Amino acid sequence: MKRARFWLIVVVLLGAAAAGVRMVVAKRVNAKADLPSATARRGEFQVKVRCRGELMAVRSEQIVAPTNVLGMQIAWQAPPNGQVKEGDPVVRFDSSLLKQTLLENKAALSSAQATLDQTIAQAGVTAEQDKLDLASARFDVEKARLEASKQEIVGRIQGEESRIDLSVAEEKLKVAEASVRLHESSSAQKINSAKRLRDKAQSDIELANHRLELMEVKAPSSGVVVYLPNYSQGWVNAKPFKVGDQVWPGSVIAELPDLSTLQMKAKLEETDRGRVSVGQDANVVVDPFPEKPFPSQVDSLSPLVVQGFEWPPTRNFTVQIRLAQPDTRLRPAMNARVDIVVDRIPDAISVPAGAVFTTRGRPTVYLGTQKGWEPREVEILARNTDEVAIKGIDASAQVALTEPDAAGAANADKGAKGKGK
Repeated sequence: MKRARFWLIVVVLLGAAAAGVRMVVAKRVNAKADLPSATARRGEFQVKVRCRGELMAVRSEQIVAPTNVLGMQIAWQAPPNGQVKEGDPVVRFDSSLLKQTLLENKAALSSAQATLDQTIAQAGVTAEQDKLDLASARFDVEKARLEASKQEIVGRIQGEESRIDLSVAEEKLKVAEASVRLHESSSAQKINSAKRLRDKAQSDIELANHRLELMEVKAPSSGVVVYLPNYSQGWVNAKPFKVGDQVWPGSVIAELPDLSTLQMKAKLEETDRGRVSVGQDANVVVDPFPEKPFPSQVDSLSPLVVQGFEWPPTRNFTVQIRLAQPDTRLRPAMNARVDIVVDRIPDAISVPAGAVFTTRGRPTVYLGTQKGWEPREVEILARNTDEVAIKGIDASAQVALTEPDAAGAANADKGAKGKGK
């Protein structure tokens, strides 16, 4: 009886131990299955410096409003970001007021020309009358002189009368000659004044026609229309120019960037300046098109640091990235990031940056095995923002992206919350 009870206890204990082992193995397997993981990759590891910036065009033409026209209002504009060819209209201003002014100037020209013609005709009539009066005065002088020459054969009194008549006739001739000169001068002044009025009216018409031509601004070169902000309502409320906006003379309304000269202008941190040099390969990822990296190269670096105005203050260098094959979808001012390849490690093992943890001050990864996740100390060869080159594990190894202890604690918290409910 005692012996049977002993073996019964032994069997129960062995069953409990086996159940405990199965539970531990199950927990490890479940923990391995629940954790997110990644596969270690073997291949060339590119050491990169990442920075952000925006696209810009090296060559660009500006669309400027006329400088000698007031009260301009946009009546039509080419579609934003639309392609235009050289000579195509980009902006048309409201020209109704100028057309009305042109009609008034044409009417003024007709009136001035009619006044000039009338003045010239009146001057001609006056000149003919003056010629007639002058000829008559000269005839009277000659007649009086003839009578005065008869003094020797006529009486003394009659001779004196003839001399007086001659003097009077000569004075009348002088008056007639003076009148002729006065009329000629007056007519010339009136004609010149009428000509000035006519010329002014003609000049006003030419100016109005010139301004009407300026009401349509054409593209100086082929490109994409990018409208600039209108700051007439203040910097806070600035929006791109649109139909109906009033435009100040000389305002820059839009730009026509040459898309074939697109580059990226980025801010390089001061700590990375010594690692970057002209000619290094790079990959540009534009925010609107994250699916397509654009192969590029470092084109230039600023020799001096640029002090930022934000808070806290920053110190950066400017780096210019040249795109190898610009895309027609790209536009200036698009935000982008660039990964500059500063070094290459051939035949390296790389894992996601989130797979490397720090355990007792040493870099550690968790390898997936049949027994669960086992920690493995590794040596970091190089580090990027999202990828790390390491030494100490084999290629194709499964590494955890979440630390097992942290995952177990998180699962325990979830279980406690579930039981509390």
